Amino acid sequence: MTSYPHLNKTPETESEWFDALAALARFLRAPGGCPWDQERTAMDFATFAGEEVEELREALTEEDNRHAEEEFGDCLFTLMACAAAAEAEGRFTLGGALTRAHEKLVRRHDHVFRADKATTPEEAMASWQQIKAREKEEQQQEKRQ
Repeated sequence: MTSYPHLNKTPETESEWFDALAALARFLRAPGGCPWDQERTAMDFATFAGEEVEELREALTEEDNRHAEEEFGDCLFTLMACAAAAEAEGRFTLGGALTRAHEKLVRRHDHVFRADKATTPEEAMASWQQIKAREKEEQQQEKRQ
């Protein structure tokens, strides 16, 4: 069995593995962690995430599912590392980003959660675009104030 010095026990569920990945990203940036990771910024990791996404796209295009799974994990870890760096830089927290993403996706999927649900992909996309445009306008109004 592999030993994980940043964990108290070996993860078993998806949520435990998610937490373990976040803990690893933070552990690598902490004293005694990885000097290379410690020097990277959130912007560095965001750049690396783009590169990892391209590798994931290639694996999916080649229908190499095992490689795609690995590359997806690399993408996810790189985003976790970005969040760990962002936390250290005082930019945002992983918890805040997860909360905002969940809230935004529920809000943008109004066509799923409202009484008159979208019944076609076109209706769903029209609803999504309408909500997105409204949010963008609201953000612009806030910036002007």
